[in-house]
Amino acid sequence: MKVNGLQAEMQAMKLEASNASRPATGQQVSADFGAMLGDAIKGVNQLQSQSSELATRFDQGDRSVSLSDVMIARNKSSVAFEATVQVRNKMVEAYKELMNMPV
Repeated sequence: MKVNGLQAEMQAMKLEASNASRPATGQQVSADFGAMLGDAIKGVNQLQSQSSELATRFDQGDRSVSLSDVMIARNKSSVAFEATVQVRNKMVEAYKELMNMPV
């Protein structure tokens, strides 16, 4: 997960939000958020798959894969997974807070 790519994606989202001429409905926001969350989870899955593949190649003796490559990939996937878990925890917390609000 490159920082420049993430920053570019965030800037594109900011530009898209500022160019919205009409307010989005709840269904549109929900669909956009769901798609964004799905893409993020797919990205985490891809990082974990790459990490696993590099570890397997290193274990099999592939000389093009160094131990540092394996460790960096493993740490990237670990950080991405932890971030995803934290986002999930915040979403559950927000949901519980909404459910406890008096109507």
